[in-house]
Amino acid sequence: MIGIYLILAFAIALGLYFNRNERVTIGLLLTFVALQTGLTVHAALNHHQHELGYFTYDSLGLLLLVVLSVLTIPALLHSHIYLNEQPAPPQARSIYYASMVLLITAIGAGYLANHIAVTWIFTELTTLSASALIYHHRNKLALEGTWKYVFVCAISITFVFIGILFLSLSMNHAHAEDMSFGNLIRHSHELNPFWLRLAFLFIFTGFTAKMGLVPMFTAGVDAKDKAPAPAGALLSSALMNLGFIGIFRTYTIIANTELKTWAAMVMGISALLSLLVATVYMIKVKNIKRMMAYSSIEHMGLVMLAMAAGGVGYYAAILHIVLHSLVKPSLFFQFTQLYRVFKSKSIYQTGNYFRYNPTGAMVLLLGFISATAMPPSGLFVSEFLIFKSLVQGGHFIVLGLVLLLLTIIIWAFGKNIFKILFIPPVGFNDAHVPSISPRESLSQFILLASAIYLGLNPPAVLVNLINDCLSNLPV
Repeated sequence: MIGIYLILAFAIALGLYFNRNERVTIGLLLTFVALQTGLTVHAALNHHQHELGYFTYDSLGLLLLVVLSVLTIPALLHSHIYLNEQPAPPQARSIYYASMVLLITAIGAGYLANHIAVTWIFTELTTLSASALIYHHRNKLALEGTWKYVFVCAISITFVFIGILFLSLSMNHAHAEDMSFGNLIRHSHELNPFWLRLAFLFIFTGFTAKMGLVPMFTAGVDAKDKAPAPAGALLSSALMNLGFIGIFRTYTIIANTELKTWAAMVMGISALLSLLVATVYMIKVKNIKRMMAYSSIEHMGLVMLAMAAGGVGYYAAILHIVLHSLVKPSLFFQFTQLYRVFKSKSIYQTGNYFRYNPTGAMVLLLGFISATAMPPSGLFVSEFLIFKSLVQGGHFIVLGLVLLLLTIIIWAFGKNIFKILFIPPVGFNDAHVPSISPRESLSQFILLASAIYLGLNPPAVLVNLINDCLSNLPV
């Protein structure tokens, strides 16, 4: 099925690139949604099965594939609304839709790849497709953001490639040439520690560009700002999850060796620095999309901190990834409505949103509550488990520092959100404010409600999948 999926998805992307008829475009997009859904159902029915030698429907890949498929429908729907509200030349529309399909395809295939080199290939493909989305507006700022993203991601993917080479060198005495993740875990005790240490450093550093962690977080912030908001929704969730998968699977290998404590320290340092960076920029940022992007850095820092803490933190990290992937896109989807009202990304030029779009303002308020992990947010549960893992590990100083940083972030985030919602904008002419249908906010309410439900009342299938993801990690 994965082979058929890839062939058809690339064919659909090619058709979208050359097509200029809107009805045909909609037909191709609906076909892709059906294809994406079909792959997800097939993966669920063939749990833990292998295909083509390089893909496995394991629990982590399946879980994130389900999230990706859920996000695909509103992402394409809001893309259609966005392109109708901000008309673009036919060629630009075609490139946009083709790039969205390629991005979703590459992310999904990267989730399911059971070989680190295959993960590397599809990660590189996400860079190419995301770059076309970032450059959609064809202006100087978009060009600057695109080149910055390509440059940083090119360096990061080179780091991953070098890490793969070091990983192959660590296998010299393992009597195994297969670099699939499963085989590497089975032979982890035979891997050369020196080369394995270097491999993890390079692979981890490379994937931080996609996950949005220090040291290579900068490109992702610009990408989410310059790309259209529906594309930014995927960049801030599904694409970050691909970076997490690369790091998680590599760490699973090293966690079964004597280097586990050292690797956890590396991840912990990156996590704390990411939280610090997010805090500093959240205080000063006045661009709404960049504010949401730095919020994503905060959450990825918490995820990596949970991985470093271990224990219940492993479970909390995956749960947090899933819930964040439902919450953050809702804010990016809502931004398209916000921009239509105020024609600006600046917090200074927005305000009194409840007056101009009450339904959208409710989304923004609920999204803020959810993103800051305040009850009844599902993220409250995952963050509580992260704090619990720090307490159980005796990391009380780290916990105190994290709580301080999160308090500052909530204050800064809340100050800006409440300015947008309630304080009248200065010099704003509301004579021509567009009327926005409440139906456009339906998908965002569904995503936020799903995050609350999954966090407060996780179904058994979700718990079992997460626990199965952790089966290869030592207690």
